[in-house]
Order: sequence, then structure tokens, then C-alpha cells
Amino acid sequence: MTPPTAPTAALTLYGIPNCDTVKKARAWLAEHGVAVAFHDFKKQGVPEAALDAWIAAVGWEALVNRSGTTWRKLDTAAQAAVTRADSARALLLAHPSAIKRPVVQWPDGAITVGFQPERFRQRLD
Repeated sequence: MTPPTAPTAALTLYGIPNCDTVKKARAWLAEHGVAVAFHDFKKQGVPEAALDAWIAAVGWEALVNRSGTTWRKLDTAAQAAVTRADSARALLLAHPSAIKRPVVQWPDGAITVGFQPERFRQRLD
């Protein structure tokens, strides 16, 4: 008799619901039967401890979305001030939409940023 499998820790996807990339990631995960806990930056804010863990895991450079509308709307001085983890952290807490999305915390604790179907597939294999 096989022992019952332990419940899998939830995958948490952080982002903004109207972001096209977040929509694609959520749809892809749903199509592949992956249970997802969604954390909405607009409604729930950015959890500071999670942001610190993301910076430690992937680096602040990977988290700052320099091609998004929020970044482009910042004045040049505010953009130029983002040069280290502490300045990036302050910006991302003040402007959650400047975070590259989605940020995914996988059940094993790994963190990824952005959506690439092949990377998601590899994570699930």
C-alpha cells in the first residue's frame, strides 16, 4: 500500500490582475492544473519581508521593471537614484507597479520573475 502524498505547498504568484503578463502566467498555470495563491499588489501591497527575500534571491536589478509605464513616468532624478538594493527597495515599496511581474514563489521556495512558459514548465517537471 502506498502512503498518501503530503499536500504540496502553494505556489504564490505576485502581481497586478490587469497586467497582461500576469494574465498570461495565471492562464498558463490554470491550463496546467497548478493551484495558485494570487497576491494583488494593488489591493494587498508589497510584503516587505517578501521583497527583501526576492532581492536576496534574484537581485534588485531583476525586479525593477525599467520598460514599464510606472518607470517611464518617474522623473529622471528618481530613475537615476535607483543604483543599489536599498534605493530599489524604497522605489518598489512606494511604486509596486514598478516591480517586474509576475514574481512567483514556487512551492520549493525558489523565486522567479517574469513569465516564460518554458521556465515554468521546467519548474513543474
